[in-house]
Amino acid sequence: MSDSEIKTEILIHDLKVPLSVIDAGAKSLLNRQQSYGPLTEKQQKVIKRIIRNTLTTQRLVNDIMELGRSREGVINLTEFSVGSLVATVLVEIFDLSDPPMAEIVRKTEHCDGLVQAVAACGFRVAFDRAVWDTIVRLDRPKVRIILRNLVSNAYKHRAELVEISGVIQDRQLILNVRDDGRGIPPSEHQKIFDTYFTTGGAIESAINSHGLGLAGVMILLKDMGGTLTLESDQGKGATFTVVIPLRY
Repeated sequence: MSDSEIKTEILIHDLKVPLSVIDAGAKSLLNRQQSYGPLTEKQQKVIKRIIRNTLTTQRLVNDIMELGRSREGVINLTEFSVGSLVATVLVEIFDLSDPPMAEIVRKTEHCDGLVQAVAACGFRVAFDRAVWDTIVRLDRPKVRIILRNLVSNAYKHRAELVEISGVIQDRQLILNVRDDGRGIPPSEHQKIFDTYFTTGGAIESAINSHGLGLAGVMILLKDMGGTLTLESDQGKGATFTVVIPLRY
Protein backbone atom coordinates (compact mmCIF):
# COMPACT_ATOMS: atom_id res chain seq x y z
CA MET A 1 0.00 0.00 0.00
CA SER A 2 1.39 3.42 -0.97
CA ASP A 3 1.75 6.35 1.46
CA SER A 4 -1.20 8.13 -0.15
CA GLU A 5 -3.37 5.02 0.19
CA ILE A 6 -2.41 4.67 3.86
CA LYS A 7 -3.30 8.33 4.47
CA THR A 8 -6.65 7.82 2.73
CA GLU A 9 -7.37 4.73 4.87
CA ILE A 10 -6.57 6.67 8.06
CA LEU A 11 -8.75 9.59 6.95
CA ILE A 12 -11.67 7.27 6.25
CA HIS A 13 -11.33 5.65 9.67
CA ASP A 14 -11.16 9.09 11.30
CA LEU A 15 -14.40 10.14 9.59
CA LYS A 16 -16.38 7.33 11.20
CA VAL A 17 -16.30 8.72 14.76
CA PRO A 18 -17.61 12.25 14.05
CA LEU A 19 -20.27 10.84 11.73
CA SER A 20 -21.46 8.51 14.49
CA VAL A 21 -21.55 11.43 16.95
CA ILE A 22 -23.61 13.55 14.53
CA ASP A 23 -26.01 10.66 13.92
CA ALA A 24 -26.45 9.90 17.64
CA GLY A 25 -26.90 13.57 18.53
CA ALA A 26 -29.50 14.23 15.84
CA LYS A 27 -31.47 11.11 16.79
CA SER A 28 -31.39 12.13 20.46
CA LEU A 29 -32.82 15.57 19.65
CA LEU A 30 -35.57 13.94 17.59
CA ASN A 31 -36.46 11.03 19.88
CA ARG A 32 -35.91 12.56 23.34
CA GLN A 33 -37.87 15.77 23.11
CA GLN A 34 -39.06 15.29 26.69
CA SER A 35 -35.44 15.85 27.75
CA TYR A 36 -34.22 18.39 25.19
CA GLY A 37 -37.43 20.29 24.55
CA PRO A 38 -40.13 20.12 21.87
CA LEU A 39 -39.33 20.64 18.20
CA THR A 40 -41.42 22.40 15.61
CA GLU A 41 -42.43 20.52 12.46
CA LYS A 42 -39.82 22.43 10.43
CA GLN A 43 -37.10 21.61 12.97
CA GLN A 44 -38.01 17.92 12.84
CA LYS A 45 -37.76 17.95 9.04
CA VAL A 46 -34.29 19.53 9.24
CA ILE A 47 -33.08 16.96 11.77
CA LYS A 48 -34.47 14.07 9.72
CA ARG A 49 -32.61 15.47 6.71
CA ILE A 50 -29.41 15.55 8.79
CA ILE A 51 -29.93 11.91 9.79
CA ARG A 52 -30.56 10.81 6.19
CA ASN A 53 -27.49 12.60 4.87
CA THR A 54 -25.34 11.30 7.71
CA LEU A 55 -26.44 7.77 6.81
CA THR A 56 -25.59 8.43 3.16
CA THR A 57 -22.12 9.63 4.14
CA GLN A 58 -21.54 6.69 6.49
CA ARG A 59 -22.40 4.25 3.71
CA LEU A 60 -20.16 6.10 1.28
CA VAL A 61 -17.25 5.90 3.74
CA ASN A 62 -17.82 2.16 4.17
CA ASP A 63 -18.07 1.70 0.40
CA ILE A 64 -14.78 3.53 -0.14
CA MET A 65 -13.12 1.27 2.43
CA GLU A 66 -14.47 -1.78 0.59
CA LEU A 67 -13.19 -0.35 -2.69
CA GLY A 68 -9.76 0.06 -1.12
CA ARG A 69 -9.78 -3.57 0.01
CA SER A 70 -10.78 -4.58 -3.50
CA ARG A 71 -7.79 -2.77 -4.99
CA GLU A 72 -5.61 -4.72 -2.56
CA GLY A 73 -7.17 -8.00 -3.73
CA VAL A 74 -8.92 -8.74 -0.43
CA ILE A 75 -11.86 -11.16 -0.80
CA ASN A 76 -13.98 -12.16 2.22
CA LEU A 77 -16.22 -15.07 1.26
CA THR A 78 -19.38 -15.74 3.25
CA GLU A 79 -22.55 -17.74 2.62
CA PHE A 80 -25.88 -15.96 2.27
CA SER A 81 -29.16 -16.34 0.43
CA VAL A 82 -29.91 -14.37 -2.72
CA GLY A 83 -33.18 -13.22 -1.14
CA SER A 84 -31.49 -11.83 1.97
CA LEU A 85 -29.14 -9.82 -0.25
CA VAL A 86 -32.00 -8.26 -2.23
CA ALA A 87 -33.99 -7.51 0.93
CA THR A 88 -30.98 -5.80 2.55
CA VAL A 89 -30.44 -3.62 -0.51
CA LEU A 90 -34.11 -2.60 -0.57
CA VAL A 91 -33.95 -1.68 3.13
CA GLU A 92 -30.91 0.52 2.44
CA ILE A 93 -32.70 2.23 -0.45
CA PHE A 94 -35.88 2.85 1.57
CA ASP A 95 -33.94 3.98 4.65
CA LEU A 96 -33.21 7.17 2.69
CA SER A 97 -36.36 7.55 0.61
CA ASP A 98 -39.18 5.95 2.64
CA PRO A 99 -38.26 4.95 6.25
CA PRO A 100 -41.70 3.40 7.04
CA MET A 101 -41.35 1.12 4.02
CA ALA A 102 -37.81 0.22 5.15
CA GLU A 103 -39.29 -1.03 8.44
CA ILE A 104 -41.92 -3.06 6.58
CA VAL A 105 -39.25 -4.73 4.43
CA ARG A 106 -37.10 -5.41 7.52
CA LYS A 107 -39.97 -7.26 9.17
CA THR A 108 -41.04 -9.19 6.06
CA GLU A 109 -39.80 -12.77 6.28
CA HIS A 110 -41.07 -14.26 3.03
CA CYS A 111 -40.51 -13.44 -0.63
CA ASP A 112 -44.20 -13.07 -1.48
CA GLY A 113 -44.78 -10.53 1.28
CA LEU A 114 -41.78 -8.47 0.22
CA VAL A 115 -42.86 -8.52 -3.43
CA GLN A 116 -46.31 -7.22 -2.51
CA ALA A 117 -45.00 -4.57 -0.13
CA VAL A 118 -42.50 -2.94 -2.49
CA ALA A 119 -44.86 -3.09 -5.49
CA ALA A 120 -46.72 -0.13 -3.99
CA CYS A 121 -43.49 1.90 -4.30
CA GLY A 122 -42.86 1.08 -7.95
CA PHE A 123 -40.56 -1.91 -7.45
CA ARG A 124 -41.01 -5.23 -9.19
CA VAL A 125 -38.99 -8.04 -7.60
CA ALA A 126 -39.00 -11.02 -9.98
CA PHE A 127 -37.15 -14.07 -8.68
CA ASP A 128 -38.00 -17.74 -8.89
CA ARG A 129 -38.51 -19.03 -5.35
CA ALA A 130 -35.68 -21.54 -5.77
CA VAL A 131 -33.25 -18.77 -6.76
CA TRP A 132 -34.47 -16.50 -3.94
CA ASP A 133 -33.73 -19.20 -1.35
CA THR A 134 -30.42 -20.34 -2.88
CA ILE A 135 -27.36 -20.00 -0.64
CA VAL A 136 -24.37 -18.56 -2.50
CA ARG A 137 -20.75 -18.11 -1.40
CA LEU A 138 -19.42 -14.69 -2.37
CA ASP A 139 -18.01 -11.49 -0.87
CA ARG A 140 -21.33 -10.22 0.48
CA PRO A 141 -20.32 -6.59 1.18
CA LYS A 142 -19.02 -6.17 -2.36
CA VAL A 143 -22.09 -7.74 -3.98
CA ARG A 144 -24.37 -5.66 -1.75
CA ILE A 145 -22.61 -2.42 -2.73
CA ILE A 146 -22.79 -3.34 -6.42
CA LEU A 147 -26.50 -4.13 -6.32
CA ARG A 148 -27.33 -1.12 -4.13
CA ASN A 149 -25.58 1.27 -6.53
CA LEU A 150 -27.43 -0.16 -9.53
CA VAL A 151 -30.83 -0.15 -7.79
CA SER A 152 -30.24 3.36 -6.45
CA ASN A 153 -29.41 4.65 -9.93
CA ALA A 154 -32.45 2.93 -11.41
CA TYR A 155 -34.65 4.42 -8.67
CA LYS A 156 -33.39 7.93 -9.44
CA HIS A 157 -33.88 7.59 -13.20
CA ARG A 158 -37.14 5.62 -13.30
CA ALA A 159 -40.38 6.97 -14.72
CA GLU A 160 -42.57 4.62 -12.69
CA LEU A 161 -40.86 1.24 -12.34
CA VAL A 162 -37.69 -0.45 -11.13
CA GLU A 163 -37.39 -4.19 -11.72
CA ILE A 164 -34.88 -6.44 -9.95
CA SER A 165 -34.55 -10.01 -11.20
CA GLY A 166 -31.99 -12.77 -11.21
CA VAL A 167 -31.08 -16.33 -12.07
CA ILE A 168 -28.33 -18.80 -11.28
CA GLN A 169 -26.90 -20.27 -14.45
CA ASP A 170 -23.63 -22.00 -15.39
CA ARG A 171 -22.30 -21.51 -11.84
CA GLN A 172 -22.89 -17.77 -12.05
CA LEU A 173 -25.16 -15.38 -10.20
CA ILE A 174 -26.85 -13.15 -12.79
CA LEU A 175 -28.67 -10.06 -11.53
CA ASN A 176 -30.67 -7.65 -13.69
CA VAL A 177 -31.73 -4.14 -12.68
CA ARG A 178 -34.10 -2.39 -15.08
CA ASP A 179 -35.77 1.02 -15.04
CA ASP A 180 -38.33 2.57 -17.38
CA GLY A 181 -36.72 6.01 -17.45
CA ARG A 182 -35.47 8.14 -20.30
CA GLY A 183 -32.71 5.70 -21.21
CA ILE A 184 -29.10 6.24 -22.22
CA PRO A 185 -28.14 6.87 -25.85
CA PRO A 186 -25.56 4.43 -27.27
CA SER A 187 -23.04 7.27 -27.65
CA GLU A 188 -22.89 7.59 -23.85
CA HIS A 189 -22.79 3.90 -22.92
CA GLN A 190 -19.04 3.78 -22.39
CA LYS A 191 -18.89 7.23 -20.79
CA ILE A 192 -21.17 6.28 -17.90
CA PHE A 193 -18.53 3.86 -16.62
CA ASP A 194 -16.11 6.77 -16.18
CA THR A 195 -15.61 8.21 -12.70
CA TYR A 196 -18.17 10.91 -11.76
CA PHE A 197 -19.91 10.91 -15.17
CA THR A 198 -23.68 11.47 -15.05
CA THR A 199 -26.27 12.05 -17.75
CA GLY A 200 -28.16 14.94 -16.17
CA GLY A 201 -27.72 18.66 -15.61
CA ALA A 202 -25.81 20.35 -12.80
CA ILE A 203 -28.37 19.81 -10.04
CA GLU A 204 -29.10 16.22 -11.04
CA SER A 205 -25.38 15.52 -11.31
CA ALA A 206 -24.85 16.74 -7.76
CA ILE A 207 -27.56 14.38 -6.51
CA ASN A 208 -26.41 11.40 -8.54
CA SER A 209 -22.75 11.79 -7.58
CA HIS A 210 -23.41 10.16 -4.19
CA GLY A 211 -22.13 6.59 -4.02
CA LEU A 212 -19.27 4.86 -5.75
CA GLY A 213 -20.76 5.19 -9.21
CA LEU A 214 -20.39 2.67 -12.00
CA ALA A 215 -16.61 3.09 -12.09
CA GLY A 216 -16.44 1.82 -8.51
CA VAL A 217 -18.90 -0.96 -9.30
CA MET A 218 -16.65 -2.11 -12.13
CA ILE A 219 -13.63 -2.28 -9.79
CA LEU A 220 -15.54 -4.41 -7.27
CA LEU A 221 -16.83 -6.70 -10.01
CA LYS A 222 -13.42 -7.12 -11.60
CA ASP A 223 -12.07 -8.15 -8.20
CA MET A 224 -14.56 -11.04 -8.16
CA GLY A 225 -14.14 -11.97 -11.82
CA GLY A 226 -17.54 -10.52 -12.71
CA THR A 227 -18.88 -8.38 -15.54
CA LEU A 228 -21.40 -5.57 -15.99
CA THR A 229 -23.27 -4.92 -19.23
CA LEU A 230 -25.81 -2.30 -20.28
CA GLU A 231 -28.78 -2.43 -22.63
CA SER A 232 -30.39 0.95 -23.24
CA ASP A 233 -31.43 3.52 -25.79
CA GLN A 234 -32.91 6.99 -25.65
CA GLY A 235 -36.45 6.86 -24.28
CA LYS A 236 -36.38 3.10 -23.65
CA GLY A 237 -35.12 2.80 -20.09
CA ALA A 238 -31.97 0.93 -19.08
CA THR A 239 -31.10 -2.61 -18.00
CA PHE A 240 -27.84 -3.37 -16.20
CA THR A 241 -26.81 -7.01 -15.97
CA VAL A 242 -24.29 -8.24 -13.40
CA VAL A 243 -22.65 -11.65 -13.82
CA ILE A 244 -20.58 -13.00 -10.91
CA PRO A 245 -18.94 -16.44 -10.86
CA LEU A 246 -19.99 -18.41 -7.78
CA ARG A 247 -17.37 -19.73 -5.37
CA TYR A 248 -17.74 -23.31 -4.16
